[in-house]
Amino acid sequence: MSSKRGFPFACAVSKIRIAVLALVMAGVATLASAATPPPAPGNGSYLGLGDSIAFGYITDDGYAYVNPNNFIGYPSYVGRDLRLDTANAACPGESSGSFFSAALDNGCHDFRSSFPLHASYISTQLDFATAYLAAHKQTRLVTITLGANDIFLLVGACAGDLTCIQNGLTAVLATLGANMDHILRSLRASGFQGVLMVVNYYSVDYTDPVQTGLTTAGNNVLSAVAQADGAKVADVFTAFQTVALLAGGHTCQAGLLNVNPADQTTCDIHPAQSGQQLIAQTVEARYQAALVGL
Repeated sequence: MSSKRGFPFACAVSKIRIAVLALVMAGVATLASAATPPPAPGNGSYLGLGDSIAFGYITDDGYAYVNPNNFIGYPSYVGRDLRLDTANAACPGESSGSFFSAALDNGCHDFRSSFPLHASYISTQLDFATAYLAAHKQTRLVTITLGANDIFLLVGACAGDLTCIQNGLTAVLATLGANMDHILRSLRASGFQGVLMVVNYYSVDYTDPVQTGLTTAGNNVLSAVAQADGAKVADVFTAFQTVALLAGGHTCQAGLLNVNPADQTTCDIHPAQSGQQLIAQTVEARYQAALVGL
């Protein structure tokens, strides 16, 4: 019984993944044909900032955490494709407040106290970033993925109660906006003259109106602050949605998220490598558009 039921399901999943791969590869081809020539090796730097998504985090990965090279976030792909020297300072669980202060985070402090990051520093991530930019005047691109943990902290404090979340959301989003404004202004104040880019968030399930609504609310704040501060936005939300539609709107079933190690039929919230590559393609396309003034 199980094998008979499993075979057509496996075929369906395979067809979805083939379709997803075709769409992603088509995006790569489009990007390659439309892009301006990238900088030559050694001709610039790229700084990736943010949380677990930029870090390349995988949940429950055991001994792998002792070596950050086990985790590949989208900055690695962006740096490779644009031929830029890459520094990834992202920290899993970083919140917009903990990025520059002793504010509550969603696990960054604990992770840093036990395991190494891609970049070694003992300061806040913002202090590292401004020091890096001051020392690397040739930096061409800075990306930042930040804000989801602010909302996760609210959801956790409310134990998932929707009324509680709704009552607290306005204040959380206001704080997120103020923090991101401070961060983007501080990065520019370092003397950085390249492309400053906010990378927004995908929905882990586009068929879930609550989760997608929270993601959209956070993304709207990020977009408004980015526009006010002269930063670009890489629209990962739409990129993932386009691919997820091939799986009925389910980001997990589209193969874009890591499989949950405790239940192979579900997914973690973090991107699989196909998801990281899709984020990278979205960042690269926005970067190339910024270079020609679009």
